Amino acid sequence: MHPAGTAATLSPWEPGLLAMLTYGAMVAALIGILLFCCSHLGHKKTGHEKERAYESGIIPTGAALLHKPAAFYLVAVFFLIFDVEAAFVFSWAVSFYSLGWAGWMHMTFFIVLLLFGLFYVWKKGGLAWGTPASPPTCNSKISC
Repeated sequence: MHPAGTAATLSPWEPGLLAMLTYGAMVAALIGILLFCCSHLGHKKTGHEKERAYESGIIPTGAALLHKPAAFYLVAVFFLIFDVEAAFVFSWAVSFYSLGWAGWMHMTFFIVLLLFGLFYVWKKGGLAWGTPASPPTCNSKISC
């Protein structure tokens, strides 16, 4: 195998630098033309109604900041983590025989690492869904 010369690199018939530069220039020109057309041909109306937030035809009322409990966000994050994990495990399962023992060891390490992370979150209280338990108070009928 020998290195390609300058003529072969700049030839339009061989994939190379000239083809990439031509494609990039065409894409940049198309984007520029589209942005120019959108900015100069579109209507420009401003007003109170145009600046109002749109929520499926419902006029917004009240404060926009709604407080969601932390458990909602924890469920969302755990779903993302375990969804990505499932994608890795399923793709590994499909190619199980072709990966052999090396693939099995890598996947075992991956699952053990995720289990350590799960146990860490569990120990720190990330899976406690209710309010934290308050310490027992002394009562006159019960000795403390």
